[in-house]
Amino acid sequence: MSRIGKKPVPIPAGVQVTVADSLVSVKGPKGTLQLRLTGAIRAEVDGQNKEVRLLCATDLRGDRAKHGLYRALVANMMVGVTKGYEKRLEIQGVGYRALLAGKRLQLFVGYNTKVPELFAIPDGITITCPTQTEIVITGIDKQLVGQVAAEIRSLRPPDVYQGKGIRYQGEQVRKLPGKTVGATGAK
Repeated sequence: MSRIGKKPVPIPAGVQVTVADSLVSVKGPKGTLQLRLTGAIRAEVDGQNKEVRLLCATDLRGDRAKHGLYRALVANMMVGVTKGYEKRLEIQGVGYRALLAGKRLQLFVGYNTKVPELFAIPDGITITCPTQTEIVITGIDKQLVGQVAAEIRSLRPPDVYQGKGIRYQGEQVRKLPGKTVGATGAK
């Protein structure tokens, strides 16, 4: 039995959880999320103790792994519909900046200064730019927030020689030394 999977997930105040067949729906003040359970995993809501328990019918290795996974996903859903998730990105480089244009994020990240990179903002995600070099991604789905942040970062990952590019806030980029002038070699 999974150590993580057997822990019950507490239901916060103001959150409603319903289980229909293999579909878990979590509704809270920020929105609604759904998760379809597969395999031998099933969920049951304990209204008296205000918690959700995930149960695994078999002892197969794959089902035990899914048991812990689904418990973590349901716990993330509880946090998402109450507090939400946020990722911050920093843009570093001369002339690099980000602007919002409707449902698109314009990124000027050095490929061509006249034509920006356009990133379509998916439904369920809110992107703000407090400054031209900062991007804040918020939403209730942890996976979607992280995926959008990773896609934006992949448009111009940090350069290992100069450090220019898009990075997560607080990310330490390992820099490599450049070529040394006057290196010894064959003449």
